[in-house]
Amino acid sequence: MKVGFNNDLYVTKQSQYILERIKKFDNKLYLEFGGKLFDDLHAARVLYGFDPNAKIKLLSKLKDNAEIIFCINANDIQRNKIRADFGITYGEEVMRVIDNLRRYGIYVSSIVITQFNEQSQALAFKQKLENRGEKVYIHRLTKGYPNDVDTIVSEEGYGKNPYIETTRPLVVVTAPGPNSGKLATCLCQLYHEYKRGVKAGYAKFETFPIWNLPLKHPVNVAYEAATADIQDVNMIDHFHLQAYGVQTVNYNRDLAVFPVLKTIIKKITGDDLYKSPTDMGVNMAGFAITDDEAVRESACQEVIRRYYKALCDVREGKEKEATVERIEMLLGELGLKPHDRKVVQPALDRFKEVEVPVISIQTPSGKIVTGRQSELLSAGASALLNAVKSIAGFPDDLKLIAQSAIDPVIMLKSNILKSRKTNLDAEETLIALSVSASLDEKAAVALDCLRKLKDCEAHSTHMIGSVDCKVFRQLGINLTCEPEYVSFELFSE
Repeated sequence: MKVGFNNDLYVTKQSQYILERIKKFDNKLYLEFGGKLFDDLHAARVLYGFDPNAKIKLLSKLKDNAEIIFCINANDIQRNKIRADFGITYGEEVMRVIDNLRRYGIYVSSIVITQFNEQSQALAFKQKLENRGEKVYIHRLTKGYPNDVDTIVSEEGYGKNPYIETTRPLVVVTAPGPNSGKLATCLCQLYHEYKRGVKAGYAKFETFPIWNLPLKHPVNVAYEAATADIQDVNMIDHFHLQAYGVQTVNYNRDLAVFPVLKTIIKKITGDDLYKSPTDMGVNMAGFAITDDEAVRESACQEVIRRYYKALCDVREGKEKEATVERIEMLLGELGLKPHDRKVVQPALDRFKEVEVPVISIQTPSGKIVTGRQSELLSAGASALLNAVKSIAGFPDDLKLIAQSAIDPVIMLKSNILKSRKTNLDAEETLIALSVSASLDEKAAVALDCLRKLKDCEAHSTHMIGSVDCKVFRQLGINLTCEPEYVSFELFSE
């Protein structure tokens, strides 16, 4: 992919604009922060050149003026909702991100458990955090929301929830995922601040959709594909168009809630702060796109990747058919087909020859290599070895891993762990490669070439195991899979 986004320009413009917004209020701004703070892989794939941790660099520039409040929905805690790209619960994600933020010297002041209704798991999570010295607040559903504004903006509404103590001008309110209560938390705080005589402000930071790109720009369509499960739809912000005569883009949920939100904010502050959802936003990502053609191409590829992911999720019972149908419609809008992904057909063609699972990888040179499942290696392990051999310029038949590094692993799996599957997965293979690298120079070269697989594309003819998936993700390889099981067994070790 060609670089189409200037990350340094983005961080500079974004930090300046947020500081400007703070000055419009009584040196107190509650900023609803959407998307992922760390590892924003969607943005990195769509806006090639975007740093997955750009938001952390942004907060690092603002850290002397900023603090973080984390929101997590009690219902998400209760049902152990999973962050799909890392395979961990939302609760674990909150703790992971807090630890990472503190390593950057960014102040995390508190955690808010929202929509609390005595959920047992939420209470246990609260106790766990408090035992580690964290400040945890409980927010219940707001009485009267969304229609009874007089009740919402009263001691029976927002006033029922406790005020969260904050000390810095910029309060970033974030969460591990959508529907976590960020907006309600911001508005509760706004209510309490005005009761205390502080004329605080509210603003919203969402990377997507990008408000100053066309409605059907592939970058914005890719956002719809990423949120197809919750049926987000991009729309023209008609409030902004009416107020300013300028066409901007927002999404259906923000547009639907704006009249209520505007009324609530006016009830709290006494002022008409914003004329449109676009007015509320502070996103500057659109101004850092340096090559529109490049980001269009990377966004189109992301829509195809989302399609394959949805197919696999449906096959595994994790998603509904409507999600696939929605992404199929988006593919049609962009004039794309699933096979407009270069790594797909080579994998399928090789599978027809060998009739065992195959994975194809496109190396940085553009060459596509494949690897197949065997008695010795998984398809993922085989593909990775073949890819690094290609990058290093080694012949296909070169044995990179010493037999002395393989035999003990197979013995451990079969004789001690009693595993029926003794072929090496991707993780075991790379460990064996690293052992061989201490004895063989070519293995050492191949091991170093693994880093060059970052941002490469791959496709599997079958849904691969969790270990191989994890390794591909850690290497930064964009993997898609056909919605086919590797075997007919119901339970996989």
